[in-house]
Amino acid sequence: MKKTIDEINKKIKSGTAVVLTAEELCQRVRNGETIKVEDVDVVTTATRGLMSGTTVFFSIKVAEAGVFHKAKKILLNGVPGFVGPCPNERLGMVEFEVFGPAKSEDKPKTYGGGHLFRDILENKPINCVITTIEDKTIEKEIYKDDIEFAKMIATRNSFKNYMAFTNLKNDLVKTIFHVRDFPGPLKGLTISGCGEINPLEKDPNLATIGIGTRILVNNSVGYIIGKGTRSSTTKPNLSLFADFLKMDPHYLGGFITSDGPEMINSIAVPIPVLNESILNNLKRTDETIELPIADIHDRVPFMSSNYAKVWQNTDLVIKVNFDLCNQPRSLCIPWSEVNKRRRPCIILDLCPMRPYMYNENNEYDTKNCFHCGTCLSCPLGVFTANIGSIEIKNKEVPIVLRQSDRCTAIKLSLSLKNKILQGEFFLTKPLETIKL
Repeated sequence: MKKTIDEINKKIKSGTAVVLTAEELCQRVRNGETIKVEDVDVVTTATRGLMSGTTVFFSIKVAEAGVFHKAKKILLNGVPGFVGPCPNERLGMVEFEVFGPAKSEDKPKTYGGGHLFRDILENKPINCVITTIEDKTIEKEIYKDDIEFAKMIATRNSFKNYMAFTNLKNDLVKTIFHVRDFPGPLKGLTISGCGEINPLEKDPNLATIGIGTRILVNNSVGYIIGKGTRSSTTKPNLSLFADFLKMDPHYLGGFITSDGPEMINSIAVPIPVLNESILNNLKRTDETIELPIADIHDRVPFMSSNYAKVWQNTDLVIKVNFDLCNQPRSLCIPWSEVNKRRRPCIILDLCPMRPYMYNENNEYDTKNCFHCGTCLSCPLGVFTANIGSIEIKNKEVPIVLRQSDRCTAIKLSLSLKNKILQGEFFLTKPLETIKL
């Protein structure tokens, strides 16, 4: 049996389309169910993780017309933007781009472009400082509603997979692939990739994903514009764009590594079930999806495993029990000189999501957890989860960091499923295929 995108869109419009998330489909496969092309119309896939190749283009009015000739530099909460391309001469406007992994001049180790993007979307006040070509300084507090235009463009996102990293040598390596300097030898593994729910694992030949494919980027409608930088047949990734101001801040933000802040994005892609070949790829589970393992020194794989070691029979969510945090204060790092309330030391010192982990009442907020596993090294056992291990050179090496968040990716795939079922999201035919 074969179907077309037009036929599926008609079913979406009539409310008769059958839509499954990739997680739901793979679970049915594991349960031994027979699933045919006629049984499902769309499978929603998703991934969430560190995606450095991200930039946002902004246009903001910062002064009245005639106040300055042109801007030459702009800082937002200390994060630099690149002014241009349009000069907006004497209009009081500034157009600029900010890179996702850009580092704040004030807090280069803990605040970057990803943090700034989330602060904007959460409508927090942003300190904007402009230097003009006349060397005049204009400082203004801006909010989300002050931004007239903002588009996210990602040149290297939604990777098919990345790889796992370990350190084979007896040294420490500063890297974006760990939240601390990476120790060795074989002290731990850090992993990326959402395995069987990942868009490019489900459509590895790009049979349905192409230029013009409608997707969700941080829960905002976006489109594929082509393959990404350094994309290859074995390790493809995508370029895409979306309306930044319509994004849900929960799905993006900053992530602090030992080499400074990085950018988090969440991507969801609908895969239309047009024929048996597409469905067979959609049925692939973690057990059949390769996970290359590389030494952090050269990033060249020396062996491989599979994503079942990461995502099957493990915990997607980190559990927290603060009742265990009752030890002497010497085991904790002070929260501040003003607030003496004790906090688990690992959260203060290492948690890569720490800007988001406390609510307005200064209480630990689990809904923003990336479930990376860093906190599992807490000496008091406040945080618990099984996040897996992989045998390397006859040694069981524990996974110590997950730089992909499958739990939240599943939520985004479910959001896309619901938008389709409610007739709010229709599929698009690719304008052009993408050649790997």
